[in-house]
Formats: sequence, C-alpha cells, structure tokens
Amino acid sequence: MIETARQRAKDMQLRLSAEIQALRKRPLAGGDKGTRRRELTLLNELRARARRTESDLEPISRRRQVLRNIQLRLVDEARFLRNWAGNPLKTGAVAPSGQELSRLMAHYVEAEHPGVIVELGPGTGAVTQALLERGVPAERLVLIEYSPDFCELLRERFPGATVVNGNAYALSDTMAELGNPPIASVISGLPLFTRPLPERERLLADAMRLMHPGAPFIQFSYALVPPVKRMVGATFSTSRWVLANLPPARVWLYRAVVERSSIAA
Repeated sequence: MIETARQRAKDMQLRLSAEIQALRKRPLAGGDKGTRRRELTLLNELRARARRTESDLEPISRRRQVLRNIQLRLVDEARFLRNWAGNPLKTGAVAPSGQELSRLMAHYVEAEHPGVIVELGPGTGAVTQALLERGVPAERLVLIEYSPDFCELLRERFPGATVVNGNAYALSDTMAELGNPPIASVISGLPLFTRPLPERERLLADAMRLMHPGAPFIQFSYALVPPVKRMVGATFSTSRWVLANLPPARVWLYRAVVERSSIAA
C-alpha cells in the first residue's frame, strides 16, 4: 500500500514538472500573461504538495517498522519466558539479549578468518541478527540450540544458516556430525553458571581445540566473576558493562595461548 502511494506521488511530480516546462515554453498570446502566471503558481503548489506527500511516506514506513520491531521483541520475550519457566536450567536467561549486548558480542567475532561461526544457545536469534548486520553471511553460521521451538523459529528467520537441534555442551560430537568444518569463532549465549565447573571447562577446551589457534570463545554473563577463572593453556579478558541490557551484562573473551613456534610457522 505504501509503495503504491509513493509511486503515485512520484508520477504526479513528474507529470506536473512536464506541464510546467510546457507552459514556460509556450509563447505569450495577448493578455493571457496573468492567466499563465496563475497557472504556474497553481502547478508549483501542486508539485510542492506532491513532494511533501512523497517525503511524508518514508517516516510512516519507518514508524511502522519500529512498531513491528517492538512487537517482535515482545513476542520473543514471551517465548523466552515460557521456555525459561519450562526449564530454567536449560534456558538460563528470561529474555533475549538486548541490541547493544548482541552487537558487542558480534563485534568480537573474527569473521576475517576462514571457517564457520558457531553460535551456542542462539535462542530467538538476537545475536544471530547482529552477526548478519555486521556482514557475516548466514551460510557461515552454525546455530546449536536445545529448544525445538527456538530451532523452528531460527530456521524460519535465518533460512541460510545451519540450525542444529542438540546439546551445545556436546560441541565435539555435533561438529563431527557436520564433518568437522574449520571454526573461525564460537559465540555463546549459554547459561554457563547453571553447569558444574568441569563441564564448563570441558566445553571451552573442546571449542579451543576445534578452532584455529588463538580464535575467540565469546561468552556473555550477568555475573561479576568469569564463568571459568583459571584454565590451563588459555587466557581471558572482559568487556565493559552493558548497562542498557536487562539485566546488565558483559562479554568474556577466552583464547587458547598460542606458542611462539606456532606463530613462527
């Protein structure tokens, strides 16, 4: 409907411009100078009205998109809450990651390296969308999600991505089933603190073994302390707090220590 109205406004503007040009070229005849001036004034007003009509359409379109985004956000929050109520230890969060947090997580992905980007626990796809907006092709994304409902939603929203309905903590098995493609980065929305420390350490060790040396394992958390404090052969760093997220969160970055011999090679 909006596109039709916009095209109608453009057609009106083109038609009026042509009529005005024709009037300007028409020779004056006797005393019609005043009539011609009135015609030109009227046509200029109509042309200005056509321009206003066209320019007014775009804000309406943007407002509708904003409202649609808000609606989708509310629906996603309801989905998260329902899944959390059904199994809080699996879902972990009660709402999708906020836009600022999602973009911060996507920022740390090293897409310039070859291989797939593995996302653990993508939920409704807030971080996935941030990855696409950053320029990562959907075909490079491997989304491992435990909830069948979320998997169905992810396949609908990101048809180019590989969506796996399975246990993200069994990363080695899942990637083996996919043929062990090279991994450029792992980005995680898993509730790591709901799992025992040995299980967290095992997940990080598996990810670092599967990724190229020094590639990042990106994990967000609401906690004051890192999900894994000390891990042999790995370092970690943290981002600023994203206070706009509810609740506030930050990003932890884990990397395998790269030995000098590997760098020289």
